[in-house]
Amino acid sequence: MAIIEKPVEYFDQDKKCIGYMVYDDALSGKKPCVLINHAWSGLDQFSKNKALEIANKGYIGFCLDNYGNGYEPAALEDKQNTMLPLKEDRAKLLKRLLAGFEKAKNFDIVDKKNIATLGFCFGGLCALDIARSGADIKAAISFHGLLDAPNLSKNKIKAKILVAHGWDDPMATPNDVLKLSKELTESGCDWQLHAYGKTTHAFMVPGADSGDGVLKHNSTSENRAWSSALDLISTSFGEV
Repeated sequence: MAIIEKPVEYFDQDKKCIGYMVYDDALSGKKPCVLINHAWSGLDQFSKNKALEIANKGYIGFCLDNYGNGYEPAALEDKQNTMLPLKEDRAKLLKRLLAGFEKAKNFDIVDKKNIATLGFCFGGLCALDIARSGADIKAAISFHGLLDAPNLSKNKIKAKILVAHGWDDPMATPNDVLKLSKELTESGCDWQLHAYGKTTHAFMVPGADSGDGVLKHNSTSENRAWSSALDLISTSFGEV
């Protein structure tokens, strides 16, 4: 096994994005690809680590750069100010997401018929929006994601959806969950929701702890959610 990790440039019109690709070059032929959408911190080491985990499963992990230029805001205010304009302009955000999706499809080693996407927090919203666009993907997985639907035209959701949600997450209330369940039911797609008790926002992120109970890692919920995600990815790619 020889794991290759490398930055990959692509463009959303004139906005340069710097994604990050991880794969095992010992594997032959085209391989399924999992698109990874970063949280509000930008394409950081956490996202790259997830791409490595995906590569170790025999897939290609491709982290999207949804902020552009590889920007990683450090201060809380900068994170907020970078994320919110995209969250509030979902058409612009979708264009950025689909630019990354198109780049992934054009990799010589990617089996473009077997692409999935996942994301964390803001990235969970991104993963859901890719699916909402009607993109030809097999699965979309949101971890402690923002759940509100965009005010865009509705398209047939082709992906199988998994929402891994901390029940105590103040950024996605029970009412938000009900709205999402109604949206997905009306779409007719294959969807599932896993809600974890005693679990709040950022439960997938080791070391996360805001001190006020809003952000906190939960290793039990993390392991359950990741296991469920890998199972969905595997079955969606037709491996079991």
